[in-house]
Amino acid sequence: MSLKVEHLNGDSTFLLTFSPSETLQPPHFETRLPGTFTILLDPWISGPSKVWHAKFSLSKHTIPSSIEHLSEIPEPDVVIVSQDKPDHCHEATLRQLSPTSMYTTILAEPAAAKKIRGWKHFDRAKVYSLIPFSSQKQGAIIRFKIPNPTPGGLPGEATIAFIPAKRDMTGLHNAVGITYRPPSLPPPSSTLSKTSTRSSVLSFLTQPTSDTPPESPPSRTSTFSYNTASSRSDTTASSLSATPLAFEPTLLNRERTLSVVYSPHGVTYPHILPYATSHLVTAAALPLTLLLHSFDRVQNPWYLGGNISAGLPGGLEIAQNLFAKCWISAHDEDKENTGFSVGQVVTRKYSVEEVKRMVEEGRKLKVDVMALACGESIVLGA
Repeated sequence: MSLKVEHLNGDSTFLLTFSPSETLQPPHFETRLPGTFTILLDPWISGPSKVWHAKFSLSKHTIPSSIEHLSEIPEPDVVIVSQDKPDHCHEATLRQLSPTSMYTTILAEPAAAKKIRGWKHFDRAKVYSLIPFSSQKQGAIIRFKIPNPTPGGLPGEATIAFIPAKRDMTGLHNAVGITYRPPSLPPPSSTLSKTSTRSSVLSFLTQPTSDTPPESPPSRTSTFSYNTASSRSDTTASSLSATPLAFEPTLLNRERTLSVVYSPHGVTYPHILPYATSHLVTAAALPLTLLLHSFDRVQNPWYLGGNISAGLPGGLEIAQNLFAKCWISAHDEDKENTGFSVGQVVTRKYSVEEVKRMVEEGRKLKVDVMALACGESIVLGA
């Protein structure tokens, strides 16, 4: 089981490829391993990012992105848009996605989802507003069922949760929690079925809790509804439970669940704690596989929103308390910024060495800390 992280621009656009195998994907992106699940984070490939008016805030990449168009990467299962600011919700880039895709689901922060629907480019049913996480709220964790290519094995599952900061007037500070559990390993005597497995099924968790995911009715093209999404395989799946799944240990693939926290601007650890204790623990998703969080702390005067990026001081508590195995810099590009709102910005930059020293200081905790260059990638194991 592995997670490939590709940095597509110098800022916070990442392609995450979860795979049941520890080996890399086949070179041709139309061929992918059964059980693979892909997530594209905050795509901004080219062109400026303007807030309100260019005289207020205008940002441009200083380093070209590693791709020129989203058609150069595999069509993702999910696109996550973490906020409505244009460096995360970039219209020109998002319009590069097929408006009629059978496979890709867009999950967006509520204001971003409203903005995307307003473009009238995508089928409205393909754009979902992320519900703030609550351990008491149905639908707070979105689940994707990943079909098993072998008879008798359990399907895998990917989950996504949205964790916004409370009373954040800027709308900048939140986290997205992601977990991935591959389909269970087949019995030694099993043979591959003929069913295609490029599949992911959205569930808004309206069905009762069950110990095992329900079987899927055969269908090549299912109707996208509030409870199920169209599938990449010859199967679709009905909803899973509204609470973290409580499988019998003997039924599970014993490999640990992969887990990611994506928080480009940062959010305080107390906001993440309920998610960690109610979901990550239950899903056997700790230690955290990957933290995607800014290194640099960026501050504006209070009347211009105050803190912009929490940086190392904010991410430190998350990394230490979730025992993060890897911390990769996000949203730390030295962009070309102009406009009234950036004239008083103060940035405290932190190096990879500083981050590693502080996160490991006084603890028996070894963390891979890195800043991926544009176009660079790394494969992480369970």
